[in-house]
Amino acid sequence: MTEQEIPSLSQYDFLQTDALIDGHWQAAMDGTTFAVDNPATGEIIAQVANCGAQETRLAITAAANAQAAWAQVPAKQKSRLLRAWFDLIIANENELAYLLTLEQGKPMAEALGEVRYGASYVEWFSEEVKRIYGDVIPAPGIDKRIVTLKQPVGVVACITPWNFPNAMLARKIAPALAAGCTVVCKPANETPLSALALGYYAIEAGIPPGVINMLCGKTAEIGDELTSSPEVRKLTFTGSTQVGKMLTAACSQTMKRTSMELGGNAPFIVFSDANLDAAMDGVMASKFRNSGQTCVCANRILVSADILDVFIEKLLARLEKAVVGHGVAPETTIGPLIHRQAVEKVEGLVERAIDQGAVPLTALDKATPAGNFVAPVVLKDVTPEMEIFSAEIFGPVASLVSFSDYEQAIALANQTTAGLAAYVYTTDPQTMIRASEQLEYGIVGINEGIISNEMAPFGGMKESGHGREGSKYGLDDYLDIKYICLGGLGP
Repeated sequence: MTEQEIPSLSQYDFLQTDALIDGHWQAAMDGTTFAVDNPATGEIIAQVANCGAQETRLAITAAANAQAAWAQVPAKQKSRLLRAWFDLIIANENELAYLLTLEQGKPMAEALGEVRYGASYVEWFSEEVKRIYGDVIPAPGIDKRIVTLKQPVGVVACITPWNFPNAMLARKIAPALAAGCTVVCKPANETPLSALALGYYAIEAGIPPGVINMLCGKTAEIGDELTSSPEVRKLTFTGSTQVGKMLTAACSQTMKRTSMELGGNAPFIVFSDANLDAAMDGVMASKFRNSGQTCVCANRILVSADILDVFIEKLLARLEKAVVGHGVAPETTIGPLIHRQAVEKVEGLVERAIDQGAVPLTALDKATPAGNFVAPVVLKDVTPEMEIFSAEIFGPVASLVSFSDYEQAIALANQTTAGLAAYVYTTDPQTMIRASEQLEYGIVGINEGIISNEMAPFGGMKESGHGREGSKYGLDDYLDIKYICLGGLGP
């Protein structure tokens, strides 16, 4: 598909540019908007309502007013509503993927994968809503009974990033609704349209007014209202560690519960006995998916010194086949970065690494299309002293670090304040077990480069945050356990 063949977004009913508050689409109260552009071309594709504190208060009130009624909806009915939402997302997956590519930039195949991935959380929690169990606990005496119930936390604020604008929001809203919570969502201003489209289909599915509210715009104003409001009882955030710390501190003033899925610095360890073809599949999927703009992507590739040359040869051969370009073009495998600042950050990290002694193995002046594009870069001889070793790159840059033995590999991998995801390639069962236990990460992929799915708990350790999304554990962060002591029952 060429740029001339790109269809207009105006033909799609799901294209919404106003805020969703209490079941209605409404413009910003001051009438202002902000532009959303295509990172591949710079073309403005929509003007979105530029909301702030007033609209946020309205959304919080709507969610609070809807909370009690939604909590009382029987589990089976909630399940049907979430399933209807899932069905609508899947029925319109190609159109939603196209929208996602235009505002975020990733190749269409990846965008379609994201839409399906996000929908999988809606489907999963449409099933899990029927499995929120309490307990009857043995009592200390025959005159008492101890019962526990799980009840919704209350209104939940969801703040999501631009790199997965569909999936990151779906995997927060779905468990919140399943638990009986209502939500106020703040998607990223770079990619609001995919989020608002999810809201459109939620309304079409029959989810009641006020249960899902969404608004974008004045980030600081919206954030201040969400963190300070006593009616918001939980905040869930995916984004940078720096912002996560600020939000956590702000939420402490009202003792909100928080879930924080923050930055990563994932090591990708390749031991000398690894299947190198499998490792190459994994590094291509993990490192270069979404142009390296994922929190779980391989940030440091640690390779056993005795296989480093072969690894490099195979990696460069794979990258020769990579195609950098507009995400709607079917041949594209690597799309643009989200904006010019991201390009400048990545290029700066590469330049400083080279100044510090890293050796580039790819042409740094390789021609790329006009726009926010960075061609894949491979750097050899990266060391822990370099900024690029500890920074979250968020770009298509493979930093190669060699190691001599198992102990050094694990030490290098754990030499970071982050602890989200790690990857290990080996054919030795003992190494698999030892590494999975000794790596200080919430997620460890053994001989697997794509580790995310709705059935598994996603979340980090150390400064990569707390809380889990997905799996049976994904409901726990949205539920309070209430203990009930029934006394005076007699013998």
